[in-house]
Amino acid sequence: MTTSNGLLRFGPDLPAVPVEIAASYRARTRGLLGRDGIPGAALLLTPAGSVHTFRMRFAIDVAYLDRRLRVIALTTMAPNRLGLPRLRSRHVLEAEAGAMAAWGLRVGSVLSVEGGGPPRLGLR
Repeated sequence: MTTSNGLLRFGPDLPAVPVEIAASYRARTRGLLGRDGIPGAALLLTPAGSVHTFRMRFAIDVAYLDRRLRVIALTTMAPNRLGLPRLRSRHVLEAEAGAMAAWGLRVGSVLSVEGGGPPRLGLR
């Protein structure tokens, strides 16, 4: 399973959030399944255009990101739901429900990842 850890930044004046980057097929498929939560952190699926919450134990916030890590859509998903694919989405950010609002994340926000190490995000 190819994952790495880094810090997610939402802007110069906001605190960084720990992020786990799932870049392999296996890591993206596993996602947050089998976890009881991901408090104060996020999971970045790359590449990804949609998600589901089947067999998940908790509700999640989902941010769909374009290739430049700009938020193009935000939603909260309850367990056992199928998210609609977003055509321009290249990455998906997942966090516990309510976390993204607390972080001040909104459509149009541009994110950056520091120290993600080897899986590359494929920014082009």
